[in-house]
Amino acid sequence: MAFLIETKNKFGKTNLNFPPIIFGTSALGNLYVDLQEEKKLKIVSECIKYIAPPVVFDSAGKYGAGLALEILGKCLKQLNVNSENVIISNKLGWYRIPLQTDEPTFEPGIWKNIKNDAIQKISYNGIIECFEQGNELLKYYTPQLVSVHDPDEYLASSIDKTDFKKRYSNIVKAYNALFELKKEGKIKAIGIGAKDWQIIKALYNDVEFDWVMFANSLTIMKHPPELLNFIEILNKKNIAIINSAVFHAGFLTGGKFFDYRILNPDDNDDKKIFQWREKFFNICKKYNINPSVACVHFARKIPGVISIALNTSNPDRIKENISLILEEVPDEFYKEMKNEGLIDKDYPYAGIS
Repeated sequence: MAFLIETKNKFGKTNLNFPPIIFGTSALGNLYVDLQEEKKLKIVSECIKYIAPPVVFDSAGKYGAGLALEILGKCLKQLNVNSENVIISNKLGWYRIPLQTDEPTFEPGIWKNIKNDAIQKISYNGIIECFEQGNELLKYYTPQLVSVHDPDEYLASSIDKTDFKKRYSNIVKAYNALFELKKEGKIKAIGIGAKDWQIIKALYNDVEFDWVMFANSLTIMKHPPELLNFIEILNKKNIAIINSAVFHAGFLTGGKFFDYRILNPDDNDDKKIFQWREKFFNICKKYNINPSVACVHFARKIPGVISIALNTSNPDRIKENISLILEEVPDEFYKEMKNEGLIDKDYPYAGIS
């Protein structure tokens, strides 16, 4: 059987070849639901099945307190996947510890039936410890891509300006440690992923990234001109861009969560989000376009974006997700989106022909 996706993009300044879709692994860490191992094996198997190697997985020590890393390595080994045929991104900053309470303390209620807890370690030594533990959990595989996990959330926990400066310094020191690993040949590329793109921009002035991942901020619904200008700078510097969470946690495809929270239909700001989606769905219906296709197409067509990160806990959805990459959207659709005020009228990459 031929692969659905064989296209590869050069990954920024590295010698890595990157597919136009990469796979998140939070489901392997029991995000929201405790999946059976056979289902997790099928998830990994389906990803391998439809993408020509190398296949890229995005994971983190935070996902199930390291469970996702552990299961990913186990599944890849069970499927006899050669380490040269897989690229793993490990987002660092959370370190597995024994579970001593009824449920994990780091994100209670999120990770189901996990046997460990996790603590945050963002510092020069802490990030090395996270890297080494991650390799132990993956066991047979090592990550080629690394980053500091959710630096925006880490900084948002600051209690005052002094604490903010200390935390910012800790992040920079953590990246210094990662550059040491790169110099030693233990990793190939260093990046950053965050929901708040302003933090990526701030750290960009102090850290020489190879790649960046935007989450929830570069979508058909949200694409502020200031962010587009920053992306243009990144593209000119040959810094690879991965676009993530392009459905706003499933809301733009009909889900009840928007950026990981449930909206309140009685709240005025939330009402505007519901209204945006209703208009979006109506235009999609008029042009016979699946909303998920529109979300992915828009998110991929921004210059500099080389890959989309998608995630699912349902192995039967993986082929469908991959097929989204192959779909096209007519420019007339985007013109109407602009006319209805759903896309900025000055947006330069769609609705202009």
